[in-house]
Amino acid sequence: MTTSLAEHYSEILVGVGENPEREGLLDTPKRAAKAMQYLCNGYTMSLEELINGALFESQNDEMVIVRDIELYSLCEHHMLPFIGKAHVAYIPTGRVLGLSKVARVVDMFARRLQIQENLTKQIADAIQHITDAAGVAVVIEAKHMCMMMRGVGKQNSVMTSSVMLGAFRESSSTRHEFLQLIGRQG
Repeated sequence: MTTSLAEHYSEILVGVGENPEREGLLDTPKRAAKAMQYLCNGYTMSLEELINGALFESQNDEMVIVRDIELYSLCEHHMLPFIGKAHVAYIPTGRVLGLSKVARVVDMFARRLQIQENLTKQIADAIQHITDAAGVAVVIEAKHMCMMMRGVGKQNSVMTSSVMLGAFRESSSTRHEFLQLIGRQG
């Protein structure tokens, strides 16, 4: 942990009218700095290290879906959390990706300051790059604390974003099958 990050959190406490020397806040700058480093550790990861060769030969050319991958990210505009789930699908062309690696790709990009639209695209592009799939589809559904805790204060709004590549973009029946399998109307 960098000392300067903790010092910045101490300044934030003063800036909001708190006393960083108060008993309950004595270690808060260090804890907040450690938490922020963890929440943004996606910057320290590379796709190649993350995948670590977990591609396996397969004759399967049917859709592979990993649903309901929980994700936690920070909005780059307010640095407040958005929380939701990602649904990721791809159509293999001779190789499949280790199951846990799909969730790890989601985490790698989610653990960066983000907007949901870019997060969705980054995941889709990464899965496409890794697998050379015939198509990739990603749908993310998330609640944004910047909408819930401040601003318009809408507690029940959910943002949905999607990216469809290859066969999912070109074939309405493939796209429809994916959307049905993740429980969305096609």
